[in-house]
Amino acid sequence: MTRSFDPFRLLLIAVAGWINQQQQDVIEYLKEENRVLREQLGGKRLRLSDDQRRRLAARAMTIGRKLLREGATIVTPETLLAWHRKLIAKKYNGSDRRGVGRPRIMEKIRMLVVRIALENRGWGYTRLQGALSNLGHVVARGTIANILMEHGIEPAPERIKKTTSREFLLAHWEVMAAADFFTVEVWTRKGLQRYIVFFILELSRRRVQIAGIAGRPDGLWMAQIARN
Repeated sequence: MTRSFDPFRLLLIAVAGWINQQQQDVIEYLKEENRVLREQLGGKRLRLSDDQRRRLAARAMTIGRKLLREGATIVTPETLLAWHRKLIAKKYNGSDRRGVGRPRIMEKIRMLVVRIALENRGWGYTRLQGALSNLGHVVARGTIANILMEHGIEPAPERIKKTTSREFLLAHWEVMAAADFFTVEVWTRKGLQRYIVFFILELSRRRVQIAGIAGRPDGLWMAQIARN
């Protein structure tokens, strides 16, 4: 069965092809115009305003990296897309809407405050303030108190009464041990069977002792292990 000739469809195809060719001719002209402008610059860097960067970035995002690489001649596609990322980031940047306040003290000084307080547990805020001043840092007493509070460090009267974790470990290191389990697969008459091994590690000597092995550990086995 032969198709009937459709002159209207043929006309649409012809018009679409003509429009597409027109668009391609415009694109090629603009690309050539950009090349001429670049030659006029003579290798000099093109200075663009923030508004010009914004306009180019907004257009670049709708085109995509592949087409930009074929047609962009003023700046690289990477630069255009980087401008677009900055444009998006600026949209969600709320720094301009923040109220005026005191700047947060430098992290390096904050860590210094914590270290001095831990190494000198009897020092109060005023003495810590003096030590920081001797090192060239002017920090208010209230700021020092807030820094120590944020790190869970109590004021000097309470701080000096308590033992730090470091001091506790050093005092009991010789008698401290860690305990854990591991499994091992063993071939038996019934086939491959998994055994649970309970071991103890003497921290000071790094010596491991096997405290118990069981194929089916239960509460009674653990109670006996604890007694041993």
